Amino acid sequence: MGPISCGLKGRDSWALQIGCLLPTGRCKPSLSMNAEYAFFACARELERFPNFHLQMIQSSPVHAGAPQGLVLAVDIGTSSLRIALFHAEGTRIIASTSQQTYPLKVTPDGGAELSPKDLLSAAEKALEETLAYFRSDPALAHLSIQSVGGSCFWHSFLGLDAKGRAVTPILTWADSRCREDAARLRVKFSEKDIHARTGCMLRASFWPARLRWLKRTQPDLFAKVSYWISPGDWLWQQWTGKKSLSISMASGTGLFNPHRLQWDAKLLKHCGLRKTLLGDPSDEAIPARRCRFLELRAAKFYSPLGDGAASNLGSGAAQPNLAAINFGTSGAVRVILEKLARPVPQGLFCYRVDAQRYLVGGAISNAGNLRAWCLRELKLEEDPGALEKALAALVKKPQPMTILPFWVSERSPTWCEEIPGTIFGLTQSTTALDLLLACTEATYQRLAQVIDLLPLSKPAQARFIVSGGIQKSSEAVRRLADVLGRPLLPSVEQEASLRGAAVFVLEKLGYRVTGARVNQVVSPRAEAARMYRLARRRQTDLEKLLSKKT
Repeated sequence: MGPISCGLKGRDSWALQIGCLLPTGRCKPSLSMNAEYAFFACARELERFPNFHLQMIQSSPVHAGAPQGLVLAVDIGTSSLRIALFHAEGTRIIASTSQQTYPLKVTPDGGAELSPKDLLSAAEKALEETLAYFRSDPALAHLSIQSVGGSCFWHSFLGLDAKGRAVTPILTWADSRCREDAARLRVKFSEKDIHARTGCMLRASFWPARLRWLKRTQPDLFAKVSYWISPGDWLWQQWTGKKSLSISMASGTGLFNPHRLQWDAKLLKHCGLRKTLLGDPSDEAIPARRCRFLELRAAKFYSPLGDGAASNLGSGAAQPNLAAINFGTSGAVRVILEKLARPVPQGLFCYRVDAQRYLVGGAISNAGNLRAWCLRELKLEEDPGALEKALAALVKKPQPMTILPFWVSERSPTWCEEIPGTIFGLTQSTTALDLLLACTEATYQRLAQVIDLLPLSKPAQARFIVSGGIQKSSEAVRRLADVLGRPLLPSVEQEASLRGAAVFVLEKLGYRVTGARVNQVVSPRAEAARMYRLARRRQTDLEKLLSKKT
């Protein structure tokens, strides 16, 4: 048998020449296999024979702007995970998309946990599906997976022992059992000063309160932990064998200074932590030469971004006066800024996309999850089409109810954790549909309050790209435009965070990625916008009234 040559696609193009004597029929990769996979298939067979030689030959460099390979993107959410392949111009290969779900364990005391085992199992099933497609599509046979990028829900962690094993569940951003500890932190420190230093509030959503709670309630378990890690970075460790942490993910912990790009020493000390327990944030790629998935061994892994940063990038909202609205399980409004002209208003967050860009905005905890509660508990129409038709007819009817949509402890802009969900104005004529619509509009009103605080360069001319589950309903987008009193640009991209993970990697590799496409602008109706402004005042007044009583 003569030499076998396999091309490896990447910024530097390499060719491998393998010469040896093999039994007839050994190592015959089919033409439908991509070159990199064929190489590893050959290499595994060659390991069986002692008499062979390998020679790596560097060929001419490929032009930096030319598509050289694919990016595999992973989007990790609180209830499901998605994986897909992207071309170098930022377009998703739709057929490569895979999805797996896993249960979020919620408890009456406010717990919200994920099982690391469930997350890993779901991630590897999804990855196997995407890679199976990659191997089988003849159109991809000449391409390799050049890099891997990720997006993961912010503010969540698990603890590892000295051997790198998970010893705690994944404590998610929605876990509110540490509210008492958050309140104690606000007594110990000035929340205004902490917000100015870390861009985060001293609230239950962030790491300091949750770490203090775990240390207080389960001291033996806390003592076993040798390393604290985000769920996305933990997955990366399973696949690469290396610990990593992006600047973006670190900035959402509440322990990191996004201005100095370093951990906050005072908060670390108060939480009983050392820097070595958290790692050094970096946006540099890490290798994965021992990854059990052969197609990924030559790929560069970039640590996962916070899902909010990825959503902005994926929806194309990466300019100072172009904000992104995401409305899925939770909701948020965010804008990317290269520099801060003034301090970020109290109640909003200030995170990082990377070392060069800030992400400023506000998140609400009650959005699609509240809608799901209404559908389930009010026994409403399950057919989405019929439900939307009924709601569209109901919009013309004024809603007399004022609702504080705080079923889950609320976040921006007021972080009112003490007030529970409140409905004012129920009558015997109120229907289940009335209640669903009023709850939905109440969550939109919270986003409107966040927008009023955003540091936009030209607020009157600001544009807003909408993504998330709300895109499935044109009527819902119309109602959102009415409540906000602003024109909206619905994103065409159904997976903004997933695409954003790929866009971030492509930026780091030096590619120019085109902006995401949007649908026709949805403008607010003047009379409806006026009505909702009055309703927003009533909601604000009710919150102020109840705040005085708690």
